[in-house]
Amino acid sequence: MNSITRRNLVAGVALLAAFALLTVLVQLVDVRPVGQNGTNVGFATSNIWFHGLTGVHMRIYTITDWLGLVPIAISLGFTAMGAVQLVRRRSLLKVDPDILLLGVYYIAVIFFYLLFEAVPINYRPVPIDGAMEASYPSSTTLLVLSVMPTLKFQIDRRAGSPALRKATTLFVVAFSALMVAGRLVSGVHWATDIVGSVLLAGALFMLYHCAVNASDAGRASRMEG
Repeated sequence: MNSITRRNLVAGVALLAAFALLTVLVQLVDVRPVGQNGTNVGFATSNIWFHGLTGVHMRIYTITDWLGLVPIAISLGFTAMGAVQLVRRRSLLKVDPDILLLGVYYIAVIFFYLLFEAVPINYRPVPIDGAMEASYPSSTTLLVLSVMPTLKFQIDRRAGSPALRKATTLFVVAFSALMVAGRLVSGVHWATDIVGSVLLAGALFMLYHCAVNASDAGRASRMEG
């Protein structure tokens, strides 16, 4: 295992551990029935303070909700790339390893989304279309911060144009920052919901990065042998 792979592995595991710790703490620390219909919210003092600071802005919520289609389109684009390779090469094993691993990565993201929808840690501060919805971690933030870095990662690996790589980096950073800030100030999540998504998305991406590095190293070793 080279130093880059080891560093990514350590970072991924550390972020995943931090997410797990936060998930436990939001159910134990300063828990009070201050949510919708008296539901419990952890870190209640800080979460209520931040929510009062931002207020609720449903227009920002709606805009960021629609912009959530961007990472979905990107993930579908990479899925289509893998499908085309599969059809042309007639073997799953001949699909580019980083694309196969990307598919596994996206499945992991979906798994965590479904898990926290099925087992709500807390609920949104406000109802959405009159209904209570699970809020931790923020699903839109998780989607954006999980998918957008893969766009930069894949463009950096595949594009020969420095200008394209730079433009992609600027787009990914700006879009991700806009979406995280938008979800924070929209008031449809508690602050800890956003922090949880940042930790989980960072963990999953670093582990994906580690897996691709390990795959590259293994392939290089086989070619040398």
